Amino acid sequence: MELLLDPSVWVGLLTLVVLEIVLGIDNLIFIAILSEKLPPHQRDKARVIGLSLALVMRLALLSAISWMFRLTTPLFFVGDMGFSGRDLILIIGGFFLVFKGTMEMHERVEGKRNAVLQSPAYASFGIIVTQIVVLDAVFSLDAVITAVGMVEHLEVMMAAVIIAIGVMLVASKPLTRFVNAHPTVVILCLGFLLMIGFSLVAEGFGFKVPKGYLYAAIGFSVIIESLNQLARRNLVLMRSDRPMRERTAEAVMRMLGKRGSAESAEYADEAAQAADTVPFAEEERHMVSGVLRLAERNVHSVMTPRTDITWLNLEDDPDTIRKEINRTPHGFYPVCRGSLDEIVGIGRAKDLITDIIVDGRVNQQRLRPPIIVHETVRMLDLINTLKSARGQLVIVINEFGTVEGLVTPIDVFEAIAGDFPDEDETPDIIVKAENQWIVEGGTDLHHFEQTLDLEELSQDTDDFSTVAGFLLQQLGKLPEVGETFALDHRNQVLNFRILELDGRRIAKVFVEKTSVAEDATPTEAA
Repeated sequence: MELLLDPSVWVGLLTLVVLEIVLGIDNLIFIAILSEKLPPHQRDKARVIGLSLALVMRLALLSAISWMFRLTTPLFFVGDMGFSGRDLILIIGGFFLVFKGTMEMHERVEGKRNAVLQSPAYASFGIIVTQIVVLDAVFSLDAVITAVGMVEHLEVMMAAVIIAIGVMLVASKPLTRFVNAHPTVVILCLGFLLMIGFSLVAEGFGFKVPKGYLYAAIGFSVIIESLNQLARRNLVLMRSDRPMRERTAEAVMRMLGKRGSAESAEYADEAAQAADTVPFAEEERHMVSGVLRLAERNVHSVMTPRTDITWLNLEDDPDTIRKEINRTPHGFYPVCRGSLDEIVGIGRAKDLITDIIVDGRVNQQRLRPPIIVHETVRMLDLINTLKSARGQLVIVINEFGTVEGLVTPIDVFEAIAGDFPDEDETPDIIVKAENQWIVEGGTDLHHFEQTLDLEELSQDTDDFSTVAGFLLQQLGKLPEVGETFALDHRNQVLNFRILELDGRRIAKVFVEKTSVAEDATPTEAA
């Protein structure tokens, strides 16, 4: 009772609790790193056992204070240097810390813990607890010696140790969670353990390292790492304004081996050397990219434009209609009266031919009602519409009711897997030579980027979706046949030559890709 009324006892208790917590931080960090090697359901148990053993060990050592003081008596001499039991414990514990910290850092830096497509290999619970006990012995010895030097009463020492361990027990789980969630913090903590291990070995050999130096170095490192974590957090917040789907797509593409837009060109040689290790072929990466970016695209980038639509006019004679059906290999046709904007219905090719043969005319009663969507429809909504269309085409109109184009299921498939030309079509992109292509003006810009291994030629706000639209936006006018245009794009030069015009539309263009270092101009394309 007298102790409770003595202010000096309370001051000593508070001071000793703070010191015990500070001295126990390194023990706590080591327990956090070791417990992460265990299966998730055993980590809390190992952490509690480790700190409980530390409490028991420190109380036991405090109870045997007289034995503790005998540990400082030299047991043997090497020359003029004597080694006590305390020195041997510090040397062995220090070497153990240096060895364990080095092995842990090697595993994490070399990345040997990350086995591909395999379940993680967890350590044995008994082995981890044994390692914790060994380190508890070393750290407990240091903490008990501090307690004996700070206060005179055994009760105060034990109370301080119990309070400190209790605080550490409460703080251990969030600390462990934080350490495991931040790899750079783990490396920093392992550096602390190496430094502490070295100081223990030095102290065991009689070279006293002031604790203030260690704590100053640790404190400075913690401040720097805190600034680093703050900078990372701010970077994440800056990127968080981008849609989650977009960030996920970019992350998946990076895993597939495609360089992100933010990567510097100086890593190009490194990426080329690693190309053989990428488990996905170029075609597979294109397909995955097509799937991930499909929702970002607008309907104009996948539809057949109005100028390329094959439609049937009810005002034509049956023989002309039959010849048109035979000329183009399509399964469905828009059937109109006078113009494409006056759609009567959608006809199946075999039904139309049957009507003409049997009745000598198109039977309008057998036509299917047209499925019409607006040009601003979301791509995912368009896909749902196509699913319910039972293979039928979908008409795309603008705000004035004018037909802009049509979409079929094969158009969506081409947006994912690339161009599948019909019998009456030629491929949109023809390889002329290495880094040289002949490109149709109506080629989808996403397909153009994939084929030429380019990125971000267009932005989401652009109101064009074809190579012709891109060139018109860059030139600001309708070019002449033979006119050339060069574009610098991420340490590459794209050289364009207009090969053919179709009225007021760019029909065909020659493209050559060179590096910035090359002073190349487009060669003649036959």
